[in-house]
Amino acid sequence: MQAAAKTSLRIDKQRLWDSLMAMAEIGATAKGGSCRLAFSDEDTQGRRLLIEWCEVLGCSTRVDEVGNLFIRREGSELGLDPVSTGSHLDTQPKGGRFDGILGVLAGLEVFRALDAQGIVTRRPLELIVWGNEEGSRFSPAMVASGTYAGVFDPAYTLAREDGDGITYGEALASTGLRTPDLKTGPRLDSYFELHIEQGPVLEQEGKSLGVVTGVQGIRWFDVTLSGVAAHAGPTPMRYRRDAMMAAARLIDQIHQHVQTDPTGNARVTVGTLNIPSASRNVIPGEVSMTVDLRHVKEAELETLEATFMKMLEKVSEEYGVRAEHERIWKSEVVDFDATCIEIVRQSVANQDVPSREMMSGAGHDAVYVSRVVPTAMIFVPCLDGISHNEAEYASPEDCALGCQVLLESLLARADC
Repeated sequence: MQAAAKTSLRIDKQRLWDSLMAMAEIGATAKGGSCRLAFSDEDTQGRRLLIEWCEVLGCSTRVDEVGNLFIRREGSELGLDPVSTGSHLDTQPKGGRFDGILGVLAGLEVFRALDAQGIVTRRPLELIVWGNEEGSRFSPAMVASGTYAGVFDPAYTLAREDGDGITYGEALASTGLRTPDLKTGPRLDSYFELHIEQGPVLEQEGKSLGVVTGVQGIRWFDVTLSGVAAHAGPTPMRYRRDAMMAAARLIDQIHQHVQTDPTGNARVTVGTLNIPSASRNVIPGEVSMTVDLRHVKEAELETLEATFMKMLEKVSEEYGVRAEHERIWKSEVVDFDATCIEIVRQSVANQDVPSREMMSGAGHDAVYVSRVVPTAMIFVPCLDGISHNEAEYASPEDCALGCQVLLESLLARADC
């Protein structure tokens, strides 16, 4: 009877949507978004609500030393490693209602659907809320899942400070949710993460689902160009050492280079640009900027980085400015597990809707988790590709569709 129930099991679209909207009320912003910075009162309230929902289902909960929340639904065979799912509940300061949250609450809906039918999987299921995914309060992003994967030392993670000088460890302690003596979470059999795409591709191509095969590689740089500040009037153009003009040329050149990539897979973003003590009639003597380079192929990303370094050196010479740079983050291209991808691929095919395979352009906790656990991801469209924004939106239908794929993927892995 249980086998027959599993093949016809459907998630409850309205119940999933109601839980999304209930979570959105915590830290709600004026324009319909969410603000739940990591381990803030709002984030803690959201976590407690999730724990309450899961405890009603008979699940157990634990929080490790860096704030990762693990919620277990037991399986029929004790001692087996759990099949896991999850994402994050923390947001950007003016974030949306779906980024990360969908992955967590879809996991909750899977638990509820199984509970309603009295279904017990062979392997246990683990719903995970990773700490500080966004990195908007504590830098770097995804540091808690990175700690779980052994990329960061716990002491390093706990010592991160926010803008007010509060450490990660202090903020976590203030939540009152830490499980005593638990260093890290359990060993996992596999990990499946549902997420909004955070880009426009699925919507533009009329696709309802994305089978995510991996994640783009990322390089982050801090760049400072130093020239000479001078009066805008008396200083002829040929005598200037204008840091702003050097920055403008650099930005233009790297953008032009990326746009010639025939595959369209290269990305460059200058996210911040700062002139200290800027004034209308002063030639900028210093400009600092951030540069974000991405590509789906590691070798091509290395080439893109080398090209950028040559351009930086060239504009430095042309404009008589000193160039300093620091690569502050390197995330290599991630290829997800072939077996897990095939499980997602089959679950997507079962829905009989337009879909495509794709690489993720954004970083996710799945990046670090995939280093130690077989991993795959599922994408659903978001309106106009907008994310990290109060206007972020995914339809109830798309959320439910992605959740159904997650349910079928988890069942396929947990009972194999």
